[in-house]
Amino acid sequence: MSDIATEPDSSTRSQRLKAATHATHDRLDRRIMAGDIFANRDNFARFLRVQYRFHCDIDGLYANAALAALVPDLPGRRRLPQIASDLRDLGQPLPPFAVAAVRADLPLATALGWLYVAEGSNLGGSVLYKLAAKLGLNSGFGARHLAAHPDGVARHWRGFTAALDSVALSRAQEDEAIAGAEAAFQRVRAHVEDEFA
Repeated sequence: MSDIATEPDSSTRSQRLKAATHATHDRLDRRIMAGDIFANRDNFARFLRVQYRFHCDIDGLYANAALAALVPDLPGRRRLPQIASDLRDLGQPLPPFAVAAVRADLPLATALGWLYVAEGSNLGGSVLYKLAAKLGLNSGFGARHLAAHPDGVARHWRGFTAALDSVALSRAQEDEAIAGAEAAFQRVRAHVEDEFA
């Protein structure tokens, strides 16, 4: 047996989540951009509806006391109200929403995987925010949910990943976190297919 196979994994949980979900995330990004979301405001509104539907799916997690004890300013990381305002700015009705994809009391490791996807979209949102400006959208109109956190997008992300990486999880729970992140990406993909069909 080689030394490499017996050495413990020195990567952080956030790094492992990124590596494990890279292919799914990349396919999703390419599918969203294939929708030409910055061609006009109508296309951008489709993207907003995807975001709204996903954030409805996970909204209960932001009130989860166990998660709030681990993740700094968890309720303040909730973006559903900003997305709703962005849709209203563009004269769009809020999409109907029947059942959230996740329960507020989702097992901790799985919930962390879903939050990883939501928080990661904040990081990517800084790039999208600049592109949205071409449509006349900004932090006060139509692109609120993409605007950087007042502390800065990188610092805000590091605060989340520091919390994520510090949670003690078993090997089985590590797998649950990855499965949660994969499920979250797949849920977003389902919303994309509905909106961009």
